[in-house]
Amino acid sequence: MANYNVVETVLGPVSLSKLGKTLTHEHLAVDFRNFYVSPPKHIEKHFPKNSLDLADIGYIKQYPYSSWSNVKFYNVEEAVSTDVKLLKEAGGGTIVENSSHGLKRDIPLMRNVSKSTEVNVIAGTGYYVASAQTGSTLDTTKEEMYNLMYRELKESCIECPKEMQVKAGFIGEVGSTWPIEDFEKRAICATGELQAQLHCSVSFHPGRDASAPAEIMRIYQEAGGDPTRAIMSHIDRTLLKKEQLLEFADDNKCYIQFDLFGIECSFYQLNPSTDMPSDAQRIKRIARLKKEGKLHRVLMSHDIHTKHRLIHFGGHGYSHIVNNILPKMINNKGFTREDIELITVENPKRWFTQQ
Repeated sequence: MANYNVVETVLGPVSLSKLGKTLTHEHLAVDFRNFYVSPPKHIEKHFPKNSLDLADIGYIKQYPYSSWSNVKFYNVEEAVSTDVKLLKEAGGGTIVENSSHGLKRDIPLMRNVSKSTEVNVIAGTGYYVASAQTGSTLDTTKEEMYNLMYRELKESCIECPKEMQVKAGFIGEVGSTWPIEDFEKRAICATGELQAQLHCSVSFHPGRDASAPAEIMRIYQEAGGDPTRAIMSHIDRTLLKKEQLLEFADDNKCYIQFDLFGIECSFYQLNPSTDMPSDAQRIKRIARLKKEGKLHRVLMSHDIHTKHRLIHFGGHGYSHIVNNILPKMINNKGFTREDIELITVENPKRWFTQQ
């Protein structure tokens, strides 16, 4: 008989009561080179290919995807482990690792980090955006997607040898662009069908358009997916107007995730027409959802996927929310400790609870 009070981590099943403060959208290693953007010519010299020099970090914070070294977010296990240890010291308990197929997830790294830091790490399955796939993967049918995700949730992730069986703990991040491509629609449909069968947790990456989140939820629900078990990620760079945010919250029952905390650069390089909100503005939007009685559907994270956001390379690290954001919310922005417990502990736990 299934035990609905546990979740699969990379080290085995863990009781939901043991998760503690949970970051629901992070990466410990990811290959983001497909999203490299050439730097502006007048400052090109400040983007060395094979290093991240302290003197150049200011430029890279403005144009993070213009540094080859920065978007190669792998082979930095020591820096990642040190950063996760700091999260543990700050009171963090769990990282939900959202690297799906197309982002070159690293299961052995997840296991090593979890063992060395005693922070739970939960691996995802599923498919990232079409542009991150290989030519052969783009031809994957909906049935093949369904079967692979089923296997990874019920047996083991496909790259793991028999002596290292690791089950995925959720489906995500399931990525799409805008307009949503056929490959991405198949992935969303397969996710909805499998979620309906297994009652598992799901996390979506929407395209950079205000229409994307609602369209994803429509496709997912038409395939049978339960909206209350789904997270819509990157709301902070997608639904920029208060009216858009509240309309989406009213029309959908999914979790609303603000997961770009720590990015304080208003210029959003992957969509220059978008003004990226600050942490203060993110808090303000969460406060508005609290006022509307929707705090039980809010989640927070950093989505660290480039080196410059790690403390070792001059960034804020995985402990930023716990160390800097939550105290500000309590001391200056009218949130109670019960509110913080709801967002960081109870909401993630409920997202993982199978019913």
